[in-house]
Amino acid sequence: MRRKFLTNLLLLLFLNLLIKPFWIFGIDRTVQNMVGAEEYGLYFSLFNFSLLLNIILDFGITNFNNRNIAQNNHLLSKSLSGIVILRILLAIVYFIITMTVALIIGYELRQLYILLFLIFNQFIASFILYLRSNLSGLHLFKTDSIISVLDRTLMIIICSILLWGGIFETSFRIEWFIYAQTVSYFIALLITLIVVYGKADFLKLNFDRAYFIAILKKSYPFALLTLLMAFYFRIDSVMLERMLPNGKEQAGIYAQSYRILDAVAMFAFLFAGLLLPMFSRMIKQKQSIDQLTFFSLLLLIVPVLGITSASFFYRDEIMDLLYHQHVKSSSIIFGVLILSYIGIATTYIFGTLLTANGSLRQLNLMAGSGVILNISLNLILIPKYFALGAAIASVVTQTFTAIIQVVLSFKIFNFRLSVQRIYQVLLFLIVLFVFSMLSVNLDFYWGIKFLSIIVFSILLAFIFRIFKIKVLFEILRSGE
Repeated sequence: MRRKFLTNLLLLLFLNLLIKPFWIFGIDRTVQNMVGAEEYGLYFSLFNFSLLLNIILDFGITNFNNRNIAQNNHLLSKSLSGIVILRILLAIVYFIITMTVALIIGYELRQLYILLFLIFNQFIASFILYLRSNLSGLHLFKTDSIISVLDRTLMIIICSILLWGGIFETSFRIEWFIYAQTVSYFIALLITLIVVYGKADFLKLNFDRAYFIAILKKSYPFALLTLLMAFYFRIDSVMLERMLPNGKEQAGIYAQSYRILDAVAMFAFLFAGLLLPMFSRMIKQKQSIDQLTFFSLLLLIVPVLGITSASFFYRDEIMDLLYHQHVKSSSIIFGVLILSYIGIATTYIFGTLLTANGSLRQLNLMAGSGVILNISLNLILIPKYFALGAAIASVVTQTFTAIIQVVLSFKIFNFRLSVQRIYQVLLFLIVLFVFSMLSVNLDFYWGIKFLSIIVFSILLAFIFRIFKIKVLFEILRSGE
């Protein structure tokens, strides 16, 4: 299983590194620089608001379905026939509730217009994720990997034409960015439907009330978990926009820093997408998950620590390279916000393991605590420190929830860590930190020093035998 994980991870990384960095730093960043912090902040806060209630669209069905299909491949056709109708009904409920809440909190006409398109985009994106969960549940990871970058590829093509094609004489508008997403998502949805249809005997849609209720009962713990995690991941920009007189601008400044965290978090998210069906199948078959858990953790955490350290020490240079406005304030926020990457990466390993195990009660208690902590900290810190306050709240919350998930995993699965491995990791951290600090004083271009920290972190992992070349080759050669 470790070989399947590693080989499919390499493919997934290759495709995502080929497409998504250009989307984030080539397209998304350029849009913000062209429309300004306030306009992009308006979009960013509304986008995150549409994500807060996104769980109504999905109701935990995607995660439940991924785990269920991985453990019961023969249920694919029945599941598709019933769940497609259920998701359309949930989309109607999502639209009504989201627009009602938007009216209650006082969104203006233009904000409601933009939100309307973002709601539609969320519906399509959520539907694509559900369809992909069937492919990953069947362990068709290569097909799923290709589809995972399809929507972004289409967006890059359309947005490139809008940004640099010289079609329009007027300046770029944030609405165009949203329209491009709508078209791209819709095309990607049609292609994904065709692929999934070919894998199942999907002849007709069934309106089966009893089946809907049965699915919702099974998936609601996943829904609650996704809702709670969405709140402590995404509520910060919404609170910034609503709480401060210059809220749109502050949300835009926060978005400049958050964009990079979002980009590097993609790397950790890829692990979760592969691990959930693998963990689910292994747990059902009563196979040991110790090796896969710690192999994937170490494979993820080493580059994460390298990226975090390099980003922290060269935060000013990164912001100056990427943006035209609010560079100084953004670099301070980014220096704090990037520290939450360690907690996010840890969550993608241990949270995925607990989800696969069905430990939803414990996870929901953890996520509920995270929401309370995050909102409380934002209420205290945002009025005083603005976007920096939201960044501090994010770091504290992500660290707190990650620690809880690690403790839960060790308790439930009786994991054991050797004292030697603990010393290895501690020594790795100390040497990496010292190297990063010393690199600042070296007379080289900062980009070279930035990359050297990441490369050094990987080399250091081999030196301290956190990674073992022999073991990696054995995994690739074997069927394990």
